[in-house]
Amino acid sequence: MSGIGSEGRGRGGGRGQHPAGRGQQPSRGGGPGRGRGRGAGAPPQQSLSASAAPFQQSPVAPAAPAAAALSHQMEQKLTLQASSSVVPVTKPPAPTPQPQAPAVAAVIPQQGQLPPASAKAVRLPARPGLGSFGQKTVVKANHFLVSVADRDLNHYDVAISPEVASKKVCRMIMNQLVKTFHASHLGKRKLAYDGRKSCYTAGPLPFASKDFVIKLDEDSGSRREREFKVSIKFASKADLYHLKEFLKGQQRDIPQETIQFLDVVLREKPSNSYEAVGRSFFHPEFESGELGNGLEYWKGFYQSLRPTQIGLSLNIDMSARAFFEPIYVSEFVFKYLNPRDPNRPLSDQDRIKVRRALKGVKVENNHQDHVKHHKITGLSTEPTQRLMFSVDESGAQISVYQYFRQKYNIVLKYPLLPALQAGSAARPIYLPMEVCKIVAGQRYSKKLNERQVTQLLRATCKRPEERENVIKKMVEKNNYNNDELVNAEFGIQVRPDLLSIEARVLPPPMLKYHDSGKEKRVQPNVGQWNMMNKKMINGGKVDFWTCVNFSRSNDDVVDRFIDQLLGMCCSKGMEFGPQPLVPIRTKHSNQIEQSLLAIHSEALKTGNKLQLLLIILPDVTGSYGLIKRVCETELDIVSQCCQPKQVLKCNIQYLENVSLKINVKAGGRNTVLEQALLRKMPYLSDIPTIIFGADVTHPQPGEDSSPSIAAVVASMDWPEVTKYRGLVSAQGHREEIIQDLYTSYQDPNKGLVHGGLIREHLVAFYKNTKCKPSRLIFYRDGVSEGQFNQVLLYEIDAIRKACASLQADYQPRITFVVVQKRHHTRLFPADHKSRSTTDKSGNILPGTVVDTKICHPNEFDFYLCSHAGIQGTSRPAHYHVLYDENRFSADALQILTNSLCYTYARCTRSVSIVPPAYYAHLAAFRARYYIEAGEFSDSGSAAAGPGGAMRERVGEVRALPAIMDNVKDVMFYC
Repeated sequence: MSGIGSEGRGRGGGRGQHPAGRGQQPSRGGGPGRGRGRGAGAPPQQSLSASAAPFQQSPVAPAAPAAAALSHQMEQKLTLQASSSVVPVTKPPAPTPQPQAPAVAAVIPQQGQLPPASAKAVRLPARPGLGSFGQKTVVKANHFLVSVADRDLNHYDVAISPEVASKKVCRMIMNQLVKTFHASHLGKRKLAYDGRKSCYTAGPLPFASKDFVIKLDEDSGSRREREFKVSIKFASKADLYHLKEFLKGQQRDIPQETIQFLDVVLREKPSNSYEAVGRSFFHPEFESGELGNGLEYWKGFYQSLRPTQIGLSLNIDMSARAFFEPIYVSEFVFKYLNPRDPNRPLSDQDRIKVRRALKGVKVENNHQDHVKHHKITGLSTEPTQRLMFSVDESGAQISVYQYFRQKYNIVLKYPLLPALQAGSAARPIYLPMEVCKIVAGQRYSKKLNERQVTQLLRATCKRPEERENVIKKMVEKNNYNNDELVNAEFGIQVRPDLLSIEARVLPPPMLKYHDSGKEKRVQPNVGQWNMMNKKMINGGKVDFWTCVNFSRSNDDVVDRFIDQLLGMCCSKGMEFGPQPLVPIRTKHSNQIEQSLLAIHSEALKTGNKLQLLLIILPDVTGSYGLIKRVCETELDIVSQCCQPKQVLKCNIQYLENVSLKINVKAGGRNTVLEQALLRKMPYLSDIPTIIFGADVTHPQPGEDSSPSIAAVVASMDWPEVTKYRGLVSAQGHREEIIQDLYTSYQDPNKGLVHGGLIREHLVAFYKNTKCKPSRLIFYRDGVSEGQFNQVLLYEIDAIRKACASLQADYQPRITFVVVQKRHHTRLFPADHKSRSTTDKSGNILPGTVVDTKICHPNEFDFYLCSHAGIQGTSRPAHYHVLYDENRFSADALQILTNSLCYTYARCTRSVSIVPPAYYAHLAAFRARYYIEAGEFSDSGSAAAGPGGAMRERVGEVRALPAIMDNVKDVMFYC
């Protein structure tokens, strides 16, 4: 190694060149463009620019009437309302006929197929048929078939006054009502109550409307009795015939009210027996354990009634949640903060932490002659021995400490702890922490720390066979068929066995690597492969690089790591300049920003652009966000962070994984689908196609000031479809619809100026490929079923407007697919002992696809488990098509989606969701670092989602710092 100077240190020795030489890789368009070759044997690119007019690069807009007509046309397409005047539009050429393509567009039902029930219902594509490709197999799903007897189902509105916020108290009131008036006034009918404003009966009540007076001892042991007026009024009858027609595919509108009715009936008993959180129920009897810092986990089950192809299905899964331990608040504070000396007063910082954690928590005390409940609204700034208040009208002051000593003969052990504040700001009630106990069963909704997450995962991570048995036991314990309300009253029966389903295992795609490697192609085995004897199909070239070390690792360790990392990159097909552009240096972790600015300034003086900055993170976490914000939004530097513990180990697998990330950040490609390279991928290779991925991430629970962040990535190469450019945008708090897909504003000089994420991506695609995409495939993550219509109407309209803003008659064919991971369907092997149908973890094989029995009765959706399990039970991704002008067949979309899952750049494994959606998720989390840098733990090369909270409350959306041009043109988020 060369000597270390005052400014840093240099490196001796050059980097090996690609054995075949970069010049031997055919480039796109004849130029030397870095990382754009396809390897030997690739067919020549055919530009469509001759047949497709180039995009208009000026901001001039099409006429306003055309834009208005476009929006009207989109509404007509997406709804079932007939249109008398539809503006004709010019379509791109139809895709080359594929053997899988259906005869008619899935988005437009055939005549006589699925008659509409309403004139303005949003129309989702009908299923184009079932898939048939792949090896047939049988799996089991945690769905239980439900049958419903023909009953006269009645819905009644419930009003309780004075109004009650707590669902638990509402249920106590209604239970008391049924207990008191069951025989005398309710005609011996049982009520299924939703905890709010609706109750349901199997048969009419003896009245249309009636008021009841209920007296309730709300607090156990309380001396006071509260009186409530309950009004029950007939609202409607549930339509079981409509439900049956929908399940048979004879009706398009989902009878949501009837399904909700039956769901409430099935939830009645667990709602009264357990703690309900959303659609899940928890109780320590299922299992509980410590999470640390005053928290514990409770296990339970998730339950949801769903319409499927074979009828109604009850989806049941095991679940777990964090709850406050039912301990005295003083004990919680010591567990939460873990102070060295509990007899010292809390610092302001610790007091704020405790206040945030405890705000809204219910506590009980019994230092009087009865139990009393309070809700914590805050903490006092003074400790109890100095916190003074007036005891009577005379104005005499006494401390909380003295008051409890005199009034209740209680000597407080911790007089230096602040008091809990309850009541209102005008009339606060101060309570010592050590006399207040946290009421059991209160969930903790804020972000868990890493240790707590690990503990929770350890408690809930079950192998498939074990998880299946737990679910079976829960169904057996719930005993629906012997429940008097469910079975005898409403005639509902739940089959106790998991549903067996015919599934198919799709084969893995063939992956192409560079011809100079020993292995030029590979077919993954059970969802994974490795880089042994292979070279990246397009190795990136990094002429100008350097490294900065913020850890305590010594120079020899750092030099060895850099030498081995760059050696790994070159052995896999990349090229690196022999010397760093500016000397490698070690800097203190409190000089991060200054050091990055100094490196940037030095690099500029050389006259060359720094292409890659290797960064060894500090040993103490908390700097990752700052580094990424400065590099990517201020200095225009592409960076690769490495964990100091990995620098010490210098593990070969780690170096290989980092090299994959560095290559895509340098503009290269790691591998491509061989069929895409040979132009043989249906619905991808025939015409220029762009694939989008989009996601919206929201702030952590309990944080009400941070914006939501939308990210949209788009493929920039065709036909390979492996490079994805990423854009991000901040929007309103917890706003799910992506607001900036298309934007426009009036400029006094330029007129109407267009912008937005879609438009920018389309222009970049054209610049990279010299083609206008004629097909647009959009994978949208993070959308729940209740938001389908809203997302469909707004986001597809925005995509259309973005296209029309580039060229008036430009309308590529759109397919819009929602990707869902946050569901509770799990697929299990039919035989857990069979090695031919399970992977090493005991899960179903990667590529397993299900589009029968448990899917939507008539819409185009499927479950795909595209990855091999590592631990626990694999969760399949659920894909639901909301719009389809490309007329995908079931096989074609399933094969394309599964194949794309093998192109994820950061590892040599297939991933659980389609990569564009995955990349959008990564980009959105990267953007959260920009606005909340320094609040989170480091991620390094194993980046995980950040957490934390902004300290100030913002009245309007805080704009994100702009990502610099050189950074956003590569896959910086990897």
